[in-house]
Amino acid sequence: MADTGEGKKEEADYKRLHSFPLIRHSDMPEEMRVEAMKLCVTACKKYSTNNESAAKMIKEMMDKKFGSSWHVVIGEAFGFEITYEVKNLLYMFFGGNLAVCVWKCS
Repeated sequence: MADTGEGKKEEADYKRLHSFPLIRHSDMPEEMRVEAMKLCVTACKKYSTNNESAAKMIKEMMDKKFGSSWHVVIGEAFGFEITYEVKNLLYMFFGGNLAVCVWKCS
């Protein structure tokens, strides 16, 4: 039983160390990228235990600010191959191993 508590402590320490957003790929304009990154960080912090709600929040806000047809995937250990509009893709990590992919496809 003591190992479970230690494992959770190590995970919490890891997430605290890696709490900054790390952009892996983006072809968005600077202003859009910064706004999308801040929105992703806010949603992931607010819904830290529910990736589906965080993705819904990001999608709805991106649809309002930058027009419709935005898609969002949040999770760990996934791969993807997508078709997207040029200058409308953001792929980033937050909290260590939580990946966020945001793209527009109409």
